[in-house]
Order: sequence, then C-alpha cells, then structure tokens
Amino acid sequence: MITIKYPDKKEWNKLIQRPVASQQELSEIVKTIFSEVKKDGDKAISKYNLLFDKTAAKSFAVSDKAIEASTKNVSKELRQAIKLAMGNIEKFHKAQREIKKVVETTKGVKCWRESRAIEKVGIYIPGGSAPLFSTVLMLGIPAKIAGCKEIILCTPPDKNGNVNPAILFTANLIGITKIYAVGGIQAIGAMTFGTKTILKVDKIFGPGNQYVTAAKQAAQNFGVAIDMPAGPSEVLIIVDKSCNPEFVAADLLSQAEHGADSQVILLSNDVVIVSKTLKELAKQLTQLPRKEIATKALENSKAIIFKTIDECIEFSNDYAPEHLILAIKNYKKFIPEVRNAGSVFLGNYSCESAGDYASGTNHTLPTNGYARNYSGVSLDSFVKKITFQELTEEGISNLGPSIELMAAAEQLMAHKNAVTVRLNNLK
Repeated sequence: MITIKYPDKKEWNKLIQRPVASQQELSEIVKTIFSEVKKDGDKAISKYNLLFDKTAAKSFAVSDKAIEASTKNVSKELRQAIKLAMGNIEKFHKAQREIKKVVETTKGVKCWRESRAIEKVGIYIPGGSAPLFSTVLMLGIPAKIAGCKEIILCTPPDKNGNVNPAILFTANLIGITKIYAVGGIQAIGAMTFGTKTILKVDKIFGPGNQYVTAAKQAAQNFGVAIDMPAGPSEVLIIVDKSCNPEFVAADLLSQAEHGADSQVILLSNDVVIVSKTLKELAKQLTQLPRKEIATKALENSKAIIFKTIDECIEFSNDYAPEHLILAIKNYKKFIPEVRNAGSVFLGNYSCESAGDYASGTNHTLPTNGYARNYSGVSLDSFVKKITFQELTEEGISNLGPSIELMAAAEQLMAHKNAVTVRLNNLK
C-alpha cells in the first residue's frame, strides 16, 4: 500500500482510477459464452461449469432434498445470526414501502403513483472461496417484500457440483427454492436468455467479479435490466487523530480480503496516524487466512495525506467509493458534504462489516465510481412505478384549453382534437 503526500489536484484523476481488466478482452469472452448459451442452453451451461468450476455434474438444479439437508450443515449459532440479520434487513426494507398519495393538481384532475413488483428476477450470489450467503439476505428479502412472483438464484458450485450449505439454508429461510449451481458469465447468460432448466428473468441482481459485471452489462443489450454495474469491492476511509488505528486497519483488510482486484483507500490530514495505521495493518495482515488475496489488493491501494479533512471529503466525492467510513471526530458536520458514496459508516464503532451483514442497510452497492450516478439496492430496485390520472368533466374543462394550445403549438393536431371533442361534448 503506497503512501502519497499532499498530491496536487491535477493528479487526482489518476489517483481515483481502479485496477481493471481489458474491456475488449472481457467483451469478447462474454460475447462468446452468451452466444453459446443462447444457442445451446443447458448444454453450454454444463460445458462452462466444467471449464470454470471443474464440475461435471449433469444437473445444476439444486434438489429440494439438498436444500432441506443444508440446515444440518449450518451450526445453530450461525443459523441464529442469520435470522437476526434477516430481521433487521426486513425492518429497514419494509420501511421503504411507498404510501400512495393522490394529488389533485387542478380541480377535477387527480394524479397518483403505485408500485408494481418486477415479476421475474434473478439473483447472482458469488461463491467459491467466499460464499456470500449474506447477499442472499440482501437481495432475496426486498424481492420477497416487493412481491416478485418468480425469484431464482444462481451461484457457483464446488467441484462436486454442490452449493455451500449456508447459501442453501439462507435461501430456503427466506423462501427461495429455485436454486441453480451455475456461476460466472454462463449464469448471467442463462438468466438473460433462459434455458430448458433456468428461467429467463426481467432483471438480474447481485455482485461479482469483472467477468460477472461485464456479463450483466451485456445482458442489457438483450432487454434484461440489472441492478447496477457492481464489480470488485472497495472502501475509502477518512481518519483524523481521533480514530483508532487498530479499527481502521481491520476495516481496510476487511475489504482487501474480498479479492485481488479489490481496492482500499486511506485518507487523512495526519501523517502520524496514517503511519500508525499502516503498521497495524501490516501486523494484522500476517494473521489473515486470506493473506495472499489481501496482499494483492493492497498492491493497488493507497494511503493519501491531505492538508485538511475538507480536502479528504472532496477527494472522496471524486472517487465515489462503494463504502465510505468517516472515522473522524466531528463526522456529523461532514455528512451534508458527502455527495458520492454507496453507503456511509459514521464514527469509530460503525465498521463496514455491520452493513455487510446485519445492521439492516443493503450491501449491494455501486462500485468503480458508479456511486456518482447509481444508488445501492433497495426495495425500489424490485418494483416499477406506474402513474395514474383521473379527469372528471370539471377536470377536462379546467385543463382542456391549455392542452389544446400546447398541442397546437407543437403542431400535433390529433392531440388537440382528443381534447376538443370532449370539450364540445360537454357544451
């Protein structure tokens, strides 16, 4: 993790760049796999499951028996922890339900908006060395609250074709039973085009590596919506002398261990506290089981010294982090200044891990600078908004003449006539 002191503003654009793979290379791989999945369906899925996940299992639909058996392979303590997190996530997302508000814009003209669930959604859950069963909660719970009719889940299998039991337990707990042991680009392709086994969906959710992200973006070209371009995880932490270096180092490593392409950024106005934090980071790194992964991520990470916390906030807004931690004394003062971030953690005890698991907020967040124009997943992500309007005789009489004038000014005479015939009928 390199340290940079007092960078000139002209250097900022270079400093906010993330490590990325060749987009042309990614596009070509996605194009090839999508083409085969569209043409050969399940046969192509099996081919790429064998190629990428080394599993020759003929069926990738997880059986009810395997789902039920998963409970026995998850400790009682973990089951209780998952249920606790589930309760908090439900509370936070149920509070996001929109209450219908009818607005009378003109006498006799009523307008309102109602939510309708997206009918068929697909959830992608990263597996492998870090099976993210917590993401099942983050995506499955709001999908259920929204009322989505079809919810399917795809996640990479192990070499025997099995899915991590914690993922199965969590999915079953919240009522998702259509689970497929399919990962990577082929999973996104299956949900995009549909196969004999896997349902074609209307919208795809879930984080993943750069291959999954590229595949999700490609899915949009085939009429399938996505939650956001969520790629490698990242955190930016702003600290001053009031922070606890041990806490900060732990937070940096909690993101670095996600993957070699993850990135962590430390900003401060205090050289001494940065030095203490980096020493603590080196100490904690040696104790991590995922030390090699975290070490690679730290190679692309930075500690940057600025003159003031205001400058740190300004740089953070340019970077637009997925996770932002304000480990500073007067963090409430700076809340209004935060313009671009996926989720914000305030003070020394608000660790990013709380949001990842159990505080209640959603951890599926925009990365790679997309926090400038995307929100994290919420209940709204699983619904569409439909507007309604109702005009009475009084309403068309009041509004009609203005509509006629505007339509005529745009030379759309059929639009004008649709009002005129009604006004004439009322005379």
